[in-house]
Amino acid sequence: MKKHFNLADLFEIVADKVPARDALVCGEQRATFAELESRANRLAHYLASRGVGAGDHVGLYLYNCNEYLEGMLACFKIRAVPINVNYRYVEEELLYIFDNADLVACIHNREFIPYIAQVRDSAPDLHTFVYVEDGSDADAASIGAAAYEEAIAPCSDQRDFAERADDDLFILYTGGTTGMPKGVMWPHKAVFYAAMGGGGWFHPDGAITRPEQIAERIGDFPIIGMALAPLMHGACWWYACIQLLAGNTVVLSPYRSLVGEQIWDIVEKEKVNAISIVGDAMAIPLLDALDANPGRWDLSSVFNVGSGGAVFSESKQEAFKQHFPNVFITNSFGSSESGSMGMDGGGKKGQGLGNVTKSEFMSVIADVEGEPHRHVERGEMGIFARSGHIPTGYYNDAEKTAKTIVEVDGKPWLLLGDEARLEEDDTITVFGRGSNCINSGGEKIFPEEVEQALKANPDIFDCLVVATPDERFGNKVTAVVSVRDDATLDLETVQADARKHIAGYKVPRELHIVDEVPRAPSGKPAYPQALAIALSGAHRVD
Repeated sequence: MKKHFNLADLFEIVADKVPARDALVCGEQRATFAELESRANRLAHYLASRGVGAGDHVGLYLYNCNEYLEGMLACFKIRAVPINVNYRYVEEELLYIFDNADLVACIHNREFIPYIAQVRDSAPDLHTFVYVEDGSDADAASIGAAAYEEAIAPCSDQRDFAERADDDLFILYTGGTTGMPKGVMWPHKAVFYAAMGGGGWFHPDGAITRPEQIAERIGDFPIIGMALAPLMHGACWWYACIQLLAGNTVVLSPYRSLVGEQIWDIVEKEKVNAISIVGDAMAIPLLDALDANPGRWDLSSVFNVGSGGAVFSESKQEAFKQHFPNVFITNSFGSSESGSMGMDGGGKKGQGLGNVTKSEFMSVIADVEGEPHRHVERGEMGIFARSGHIPTGYYNDAEKTAKTIVEVDGKPWLLLGDEARLEEDDTITVFGRGSNCINSGGEKIFPEEVEQALKANPDIFDCLVVATPDERFGNKVTAVVSVRDDATLDLETVQADARKHIAGYKVPRELHIVDEVPRAPSGKPAYPQALAIALSGAHRVD
């Protein structure tokens, strides 16, 4: 049977090459490639026996666990479409995604049964529920859910599925920083090349050109990589796939919150080589644990700390270098819609959020209402964009799709929310989300740039920057921050420190100190909640 650039085909090739290698570790759960392959086959046969077939949507409503990736692979094997369901969603958001995603089956933790019972009527085609035991006592009979292990036990572990295709879909629901979740429709081949390096992430020959070549890219010794975000977040899922399709080992955190000491315990125990985080929200507790426990762990196995999906400030990158002088620090750009958009190695300090290389698939597009889209000239601002391997659009949202995928010079380009500038040397400087841009007296101020400057202050634990009304300038820069336990801050001190890093017109004009800065479970900023805090005035500090 012909092999395709399909994630199930590619995984099976790898599993056949290194069956005895550890593929997945999550707490006490461990699985070799052969074991992961066998269990995914059993689950695939169970889903097929329940009528789940090609193109059907299967919800994954789970904490980090081996069953999450088994569920992904099982869906791919029968050409079904896995749908990530955020376990932090409240009823309104769950109602939306269960309806919008057209689910027919759902694999979930047992504790989520009461929440599913509240919203199941919004998905009239949803007929199959499989629960993963988690020690809770939710009533499985209330929704007719089958126990995961009991469901797959009698099923075949044979690989006897129909031929697959390059354009089978994976749909990644992303909430971004505002609005209801949006389902990004990724064909397998497109996401393989756009988000996973086409199988060439760890190999000098780069991306593969035939599916069978994936076996040739497997190294003699596996790299042990740990992703700290939840698997429901695209950055973690892509990292896991990059590792698995290279024959490497994926280590997941089994904990439901990030405690630095717990993570370093796992890194030492599993001899982790590479750590993947999502910006400063994850960097801070890791660094604090290292500062508070000098010499506690043997972390000599670590050679890479990388971030993607949120701001990884220069100050936090430098802090990691103090603890790991010989470790390679990477700051990647990308999104659920774009995959990887390159990485900044820190060569151009003080300019935006980082700098990446322009290519025939990476550009800056002018997006001016009433004018045709075009590539910007050197020195001009526009929207960070990519072409080539891109999604087909948003599921059930033609209007949003039309605004995001545009044609320039006869070629489709995906417009991201980040504003960027094409430099004289043909590199691209990324500044941040234009939708969050603050217009103060005609000056454009990017919150992410101000946040980076504020985080250089050792007394500031975390922060978000928003626009609040100003009588004179229309809007003003307002900071919502959390401080370290023994720190006291006032507006004047924060302003003085920020001026060391950014122009005076960008420094905050208002300061609000809270116990915890609002963020999504992935670490992404929750700007609407931060704005509500600022507008309430309850935490303002002069």
